Formats: sequence, C-alpha cells, structure tokens
Amino acid sequence: MRVETLGDGEPEIAVVGGIHGDEPAGVRAVEGLMEERPAVAEPVKLVIANEEAIERGERYVEADLNRSFPGRADGQSHEVRLAHALGREVSGCLTLALHTTQSYGGMFALVDEVRDLARRICPRLSVDAVVETGHAEGRIFEVAPDTVEVECGYQKSEQAARNAGQVAREFLAAAGALPDEETPHQTELPVFRLGDPVPKTAAQEYEVFVDNFEEVLAGERVAAADGEVVFADEDFHPVLLSAYGYEDVFGYMAQQVGTLSG
Repeated sequence: MRVETLGDGEPEIAVVGGIHGDEPAGVRAVEGLMEERPAVAEPVKLVIANEEAIERGERYVEADLNRSFPGRADGQSHEVRLAHALGREVSGCLTLALHTTQSYGGMFALVDEVRDLARRICPRLSVDAVVETGHAEGRIFEVAPDTVEVECGYQKSEQAARNAGQVAREFLAAAGALPDEETPHQTELPVFRLGDPVPKTAAQEYEVFVDNFEEVLAGERVAAADGEVVFADEDFHPVLLSAYGYEDVFGYMAQQVGTLSG
C-alpha cells in the first residue's frame, strides 16, 4: 500500500484507488494527484491500496479486498491483512473510493445509506445516480462509514481513467480541499435502493437486453443464459447489470426512492 499526504496536518479527507488490482482508472487518478501535488486548503490522504494485485493486473491476490474489512493484522490472507492496514489509514476520514465496472460507461456513486454525507457530496459530483446499497459485510464502509464509492466507467477504458481524475477533483472540491468553481450542483440526482440479484445460471454465453438505471417492466426480457431468457417478475431498475461482470448473478434489481439536490 502506498500512502502520501497533500498539505500539512492530519488528514480527514482521503482518496483511495486500486482496491481492486484490475481497475487501473482509480490508480491513475490517485497517481496523478500524487505527481501534481495541487495546493489544498485541507490536508488530503492519497492511497493506492492493493499494490500486489495491481502489479499482477488481477482483482485480488487471495481474497476480494472490498469484502475483507475490517481485516486483521494477523489475517491469513494478503487482503485481510491489507484491509486492516487500509482501515487504519482511512478511519475517521471522509473518503472517496474509486472503482470501475463492466456494466456501465458513465459514473454513479454508491453509499451504504443516504445520510448527510451523501446529500452534501454526491450532488457535487458528475455522477448519473446514487445507489444506496444497504449494509454488506466486509466492505470499506465497515471501517470508514463516511465513504462514497464511485464507479467511473468501463473497466480499463481511457474514459474511465479520465472520469476518475475528474470525479476525484470534484470530490476534493466538495470536501473543501480544492476550489469548487467548476463543481456541479445537481438538483435532481436520482437515488436508487439496491434490491435482490438477478439470477444467472451456469452457461457458455450470456446476453443482457436492458440498460442500467432504465426502468424494466414486469414481463419484459432482462437477460439470457445460453438462450434461456430471464423475465422480470416485477418492475425494477437494473444496477450493475452485465453479461459477464459477475460469475453467479447478472446484476441487481433496484427501486428509485427519490432524488438529491445540491
């Protein structure tokens, strides 16, 4: 894990890239800030998390880091030990964690629940939506509850790298560390609450027929596994839905529950 600080004092703001080693966009965004070292009004901690997985170009070494928090200093896997160390670094910080996905080319934010943090920060980011995930054991929220995760676009794409750099600066502006002249102030940012997964059976070929965040009506085709179609049992909005992003599910059903404005 590589950690650097912008400014003087003990940081209460952090930006983290490289939680997953096969998602280089966040790494590039954090490295860019490390190299540029912009003047900041508040100290900022910059973290490149799973350097070993990044070097291998793999999601993780032994276990998914974002399912390993709070971790243990004497943990049996690399990621469990790293989760403990990363947790110590970002504990108490307002944190941005940068990710990418195989399901969506734009940006969207994820929070465990919509609290004051999400209402204050998310409308100031160039994201298309906010997804409220609820509690999921092992994620970074276990050690840094004031975290916003942002999916920055398609994994390993140049656009995702540009998005990550942009949203990192927007986050720092919203947090008061950088000037905010160009930071968005969205007035109708949709909020979705994550629900059940869309099941995915073992197959050789998968297809997806719907677009993420666009409403799917009951009875419509959602996806297919070797030509066997999955139909919607109820109205929902797809989130993180893709043909090959997950091994055992296509993605998730969600409901729109409101909007945020900034």
